[in-house]
Amino acid sequence: MGDWSALGRLLDKVQAYSTAGGKVWLSVLFIFRILVLGTAVESAWGDEQSAFKCNTQQPGCENVCYDKSFPISHVRFWVLQIIFVSTPTLLYLAHVFYLHRKEQKLNRKEEELKAVQNDGGDVEIPLKKIELKKLKYGIEKHGKVKMKGGLLRTYVVSIFFKSLFEVGFLVIQWYMYGFSLSAVYTCERSPCPHRVDCFLSRPTEKTVFIIFMLVVSLVSLLLNVIELFYVFFKRIKDRVKGKQQPALYRLTAPVTGFINHTGGTRTPACMNNETNPLIHVDNCLPTL
Repeated sequence: MGDWSALGRLLDKVQAYSTAGGKVWLSVLFIFRILVLGTAVESAWGDEQSAFKCNTQQPGCENVCYDKSFPISHVRFWVLQIIFVSTPTLLYLAHVFYLHRKEQKLNRKEEELKAVQNDGGDVEIPLKKIELKKLKYGIEKHGKVKMKGGLLRTYVVSIFFKSLFEVGFLVIQWYMYGFSLSAVYTCERSPCPHRVDCFLSRPTEKTVFIIFMLVVSLVSLLLNVIELFYVFFKRIKDRVKGKQQPALYRLTAPVTGFINHTGGTRTPACMNNETNPLIHVDNCLPTL
């Protein structure tokens, strides 16, 4: 078995940018898949082909019968499954890294503009543009990337493809092997002279591990489905909140103007100028 440390380090970085369900899924992947696969499962299949014996001395018969019975080793099949299931998460991580690079560029530009501002330059509009870009990318003031917009869509797509790969590998496993192993396999394939019986080592132990990995796959699939629903309903809740807040503001905002020092009245747009710097000062014209 290869070294899983590189994949482990990459997936560990996703923890900070995942929901609670995503963190549980990563724990299941590390503990019940990678760890178990790298220790107990590999040792159980260590003598897989060498202990596969058929009741014939015909050269090449055992090899072709083994190839027919097991087109791909269970261990290698599960390794492929882990790689495919982890790939969408790594693509999501790549999107996070991309946003961090954007944040670093915006921060450098912001520092340069603030230096110009300290020297008396007028850079208020460029600074506002940088703030708007940070909001667009979901970058908060403390530097954390918020899951919204394009990043949220990438996260949902990654969950969808993880679920799709889980289902696909379960179907392929059922089609190739089923979910249990027999002690005896009957083989009728050239160059075998006749129908021969082939015997598998430790079929019961291997069946136990197959069922264990099946349960882990189903748990991972269930976690993905739950997480999809969680993200979906949270998105709906946030949208409802976003619609309610402007309505609440309209109900509580002052409707009439008040007298200013020039003798006129200031409009609500002008009154909001103190709290909303995006409203231009030209809106604050006295009305008779």
